[in-house]
Amino acid sequence: MKARFIIVGGIYQERCIQPLWNAVYGSAGRAAHCVSSLVGEPVELHAYVAAAVKDEAAYLAADCGALLVPTPAEYAISFDYLHPLSTPIIRPAPARITRHSPMQVSGDVVLRYGMLEGDAVVDARTAIYDPQSAFGAPRFSANGSRADRLAIVMNRTEALSMTGLSDPAAAAAALIDTGEAQVVIVKMSGKGALVATPGAMNQVPLYRTDRVWKLGSGDVFSATFAALWGGQDMDALEAADLASRATAAYCDTRALPPPGLEELRAMSNEPVRGGEGTIYLAGPFFDIAQRWLIEEARGLLLSLGAKVFSPVHEVGPGPANVVAPEDIAGLEAADAVLAIANGLDTGTIFEIGYAVKLGIPVVVLAQNIKDEDLKMIDGSGCEIIDDFASALYRVVGRLPVR
Repeated sequence: MKARFIIVGGIYQERCIQPLWNAVYGSAGRAAHCVSSLVGEPVELHAYVAAAVKDEAAYLAADCGALLVPTPAEYAISFDYLHPLSTPIIRPAPARITRHSPMQVSGDVVLRYGMLEGDAVVDARTAIYDPQSAFGAPRFSANGSRADRLAIVMNRTEALSMTGLSDPAAAAAALIDTGEAQVVIVKMSGKGALVATPGAMNQVPLYRTDRVWKLGSGDVFSATFAALWGGQDMDALEAADLASRATAAYCDTRALPPPGLEELRAMSNEPVRGGEGTIYLAGPFFDIAQRWLIEEARGLLLSLGAKVFSPVHEVGPGPANVVAPEDIAGLEAADAVLAIANGLDTGTIFEIGYAVKLGIPVVVLAQNIKDEDLKMIDGSGCEIIDDFASALYRVVGRLPVR
């Protein structure tokens, strides 16, 4: 008799301006597509569903053969992104979202995601818990949930919130040592994921992709791991590695379901090896739109662990005989260049050429620019990318491994 697999989580409206995205998915919706394909049988999908998205939620479940078990909700919740790495605008605002009575969920295997509009009290033989909370991650058992064996999948911020420990290994060990969980996975962005089990601490890599679509990538990781570790009793480390591969496939294509097991094992994507160094951020900053893009790029590069030399921040405005030498000195000391070529600013074009002459890797963000205008840049070995998030990850990936 096959195990009863239940997914409980949010079904939300998601919109992104660039790249364009408008869909009803949420963590539970993505998970249903992942798990159904990997366990080879229909799953139950438990979620709060408002009347405004009832039809979309039903279609979402039917599309992957899942059985939708809806709990009525007062509001349909939406997430609006400018780009996949931006902080979303949540509607209604989180403080105004009605918290509904918790769902009671029992099953052989339960994948539980955190939700904005309520909670789920789980009773399971095997449970996988992804708190998905930027506002404080509660422990699995805090609401009365229980499981014979438990895996927790979370990011570093959630690990700190849950345990009070900033070091991912220490946070994972604390949850393992108390017997609260049998597996703890802490996702560490470009450094992959830490996989802790009793007596062992290992890492699985993040796999390199041509493009990066981060919206929902964590959902895919948790769901793939849940399907393999929870649904197929696979070793935790192997399941986490395959989950990382499935996440890479999703980030590259935005497509669901993920590839099958044999295709995942055969993937030739190289692991991302965390480099170190300074990124020179080249680009115009002469109007509010240009300055906003520089600020956004700089902040995100810093959050990805890179050092950034931004001329407007490090040197600032001034006469040419002062600004140019200092900018060039910063460029000569850089390990990689991210050049925002939108508008074909002459200073940025100069910086691209100077970096190429020095042999410094250059990633060029070029949107709405004719191929003819990029000929010299393309022909000199620069990487040209038309997607903002992908360009950021690509230039971080060009930093040298020390």
